[in-house]
Amino acid sequence: MKLSCLQENLSKGLNTISRAVATRTTLPITQNVLISTDQSQLKLAATNLEIAISCWVGAKIENEGSITVPARVFSDFITSLPSDVISLDLKHHTLEIKCGRYEARINGLDAADFPPIPQVGDGLYTKVQAEELKQSISQVAFAAAADESRPVLTGVQTEFEGSKMTMAAADGFRLAVRRSNLLSPVKDKVAMIIPAKAYHELNRLMTEPDQEIEITLNAQKSQVLFKLKNIEMVSQLIQGTFPNYTQLIPQTYSTRARIDVAEFQRAIKMASIFARDGSGIARIVITPGATPEAGKMTITARADEIGDNVGEIDALVDGETAKIAFNARYLSDVLSVIRQAQVSVELTTPSNPGVIRPIGVDNYDHVVMPMFVQW
Repeated sequence: MKLSCLQENLSKGLNTISRAVATRTTLPITQNVLISTDQSQLKLAATNLEIAISCWVGAKIENEGSITVPARVFSDFITSLPSDVISLDLKHHTLEIKCGRYEARINGLDAADFPPIPQVGDGLYTKVQAEELKQSISQVAFAAAADESRPVLTGVQTEFEGSKMTMAAADGFRLAVRRSNLLSPVKDKVAMIIPAKAYHELNRLMTEPDQEIEITLNAQKSQVLFKLKNIEMVSQLIQGTFPNYTQLIPQTYSTRARIDVAEFQRAIKMASIFARDGSGIARIVITPGATPEAGKMTITARADEIGDNVGEIDALVDGETAKIAFNARYLSDVLSVIRQAQVSVELTTPSNPGVIRPIGVDNYDHVVMPMFVQW
C-alpha cells in the first residue's frame, strides 16, 4: 500500500472513527485502526465489537493494500503533524509515514486478523433528515438507563411505521418519547432497541444538518447501519422486549401550567444548589390566580445543614392548586433539550407522574416520576 493525502483530512477521519476504538478488550487488535484502500480512496475503520465506524478520506492511491496499526499512536502522531501532504507507505508490516521534515514507522498487524466490519443491506431501509434525527436523539437518548441491570433500558426503542419514526427511552424514573417524519416510508411496522451509546455517537457524527441519513436493518434484526456522507456506522441491537411505554403517559390532568422555559431553567438551577445536599429534591407548587394568566409556580429546595431557597415564576394555570416534588436534575435535563420558548407541566396528584411538553409542537412527551416528601 502506498498513498498520499492531506494531513487535515486524515486527522479528521481518525477523529471520526476514534470513539469506536476499543479501550478495555480481550481482543487487542480492536485497539487498532484498519487502514485500507477502497475505490481510489483511503478507508479508515474501527470497532469495539458493539459499534463499528468506517470513514472514507480522499487520497492519491499508488498501490493498493491494508494494515492495522495502534489507533492511539497513529492518531496522536498524525494530529501533531503540520498541515501538509502525508505519504503512507506499507513495507511488510511496518507503516512508514512522511510529512515534510517529519517521519515515523509504526509496526502493524495483518488486516486479515481484524474483526470483519458487518455488511448490512438486506432488511428494512429508510431515510431521515439529519437535523430531525439529531433532535430526536438529543431529546430522548439521555433518558436511557446507565445501569446495565436491565439491558433493554440502556437502549432506545425505535419504531418505524409508514412515514413515522418514534423513539422512546426510560430509566425507571423518567420517560422520553419523540415522534418524527421519515423521508422514505417503510412497508412494514418494525421496532428495534438501539443502544443509547450508539445514538450518542451517531449524534456526534452528524455534522451536516441538511444531509439525508440512510438507515438499514438487517434481516436477522441484530444489526443496524447508519449511512452518512463518507461515513458508515454499524451498531449491534439490544435483544429483548421494551416496556409498553404508552401506558406510562398520563392521558388526563387536574392542573396544567404553561411556563417560560428560560425562567423555569433559572429557577431549577437555583433550587439545585440546595437540592444537591437534600436528596436532589425540588418541591413545586402551582397556584392558579384570579385569571389563568395570573397563576404562578413556586419552586423550593432545602438542605437541613445548609439552608433553603424559594423561587417564583409566572405561569398560565388551568385547573386547581397542585403540589409535587421532582428530582431537580431530571427537570434540568429535559428543559435543556427543549428548543421551544414555553413548556406545559401537567399534574394530577403528588404521587402520580408529571408530564412536560413543549408548547407549539405535539411530537414530544416527557414523563417524570415524583419523589415522596413531607410537605
